[in-house]
Amino acid sequence: MSGADRLAGRPPRRRAAAAPWPLAVPAVLGAAFLLLPLVGLLVRTPWRSLPDLVGDPIVRQALRLSLVSATLATALSVLLGVPLAWVLARTRLRGRFLLRALVTLPLVLPPVVGGVALLLALGRRGIVGRYLESWFGVTIPFTTTAVVLAETFVAMPFLVITVEGALRAADVRYEEASASLGASRWTTFRRVTLPLIAPSVLAGAVLCWARALGEFGATITFAGNFPGTTQTMPIAVYLALETDPDAAIALSLVLLAVSVAILVGLRHRIVRSGPAG
Repeated sequence: MSGADRLAGRPPRRRAAAAPWPLAVPAVLGAAFLLLPLVGLLVRTPWRSLPDLVGDPIVRQALRLSLVSATLATALSVLLGVPLAWVLARTRLRGRFLLRALVTLPLVLPPVVGGVALLLALGRRGIVGRYLESWFGVTIPFTTTAVVLAETFVAMPFLVITVEGALRAADVRYEEASASLGASRWTTFRRVTLPLIAPSVLAGAVLCWARALGEFGATITFAGNFPGTTQTMPIAVYLALETDPDAAIALSLVLLAVSVAILVGLRHRIVRSGPAG
């Protein structure tokens, strides 16, 4: 620990340690396994025809729909998922363990099964959808709304488990101090708890957005494939792979570039929003 660190009251800086070979070798193999498919995608990309393939109006529609729907799904997940995470982490609700298991079920549930479940719940003959149509004339399946709901269903658990973990790890003494000063529970949550877990909320939102952007199974089952309305980029890639492999590769590269750009940009914001050290 340097003298400047002692004077400033900063914790000692950690020195980078060399990884032992039992860890280094599997780490290298794991990285190679994850990176090799991406290298293959870059090598096989038709760079000369890429501008024409990307400039296709259907591709632009699919990309715009993917970005908009993933963003709306993330916003809906934050609006509903943060309160749900708080209930799971801070209350003694009877049956919360079962509730947590059900909430995280979409993480392991096949997406196609999720799409079927959404149809049975919100379809025209679904347990809720039939009333939406008969009472309000609202039909959800095979619309852009269905895309957003399908992506929210599969992506929200990523945010919930991230925020719940942050709430469990947060120091409750700050909230207790706020309550002792007369602040209401809502004021304490808004002024104390939320700023404490803000980096985790952002991290969960990033994971949620990335998962929503790549969603395929639940979307095509619940929303179908209608260009400009429900055809997202993953669906466009799948269809192009059957008829035009070069187009599928080009679309995959666009989706990869968008995902990497967003994740890298938000990663810097997460680091900056962390506690000062």
